[in-house]
Amino acid sequence: MPLATIKVIEGVFSGHEKQRMIENVSEAIIAVEGENLREKTVVLLEEIKGGDWAFGGKTVATDAVKKLRASR
Repeated sequence: MPLATIKVIEGVFSGHEKQRMIENVSEAIIAVEGENLREKTVVLLEEIKGGDWAFGGKTVATDAVKKLRASR
């Protein structure tokens, strides 16, 4: 049974965006493994508290990630 875990910083993505991530990752796995394993494919989305996430050893707060998203 395939298992994928998506980790995001808490408070950055809406419920709709998180649902889309789960659906798209599920579909990518099923495209490789085959339709017969659809019901056995597990995708977890975990939210990590801002400040408990780091890039290059420097912690990142929720507000910083929201600013990054806004500049796209």
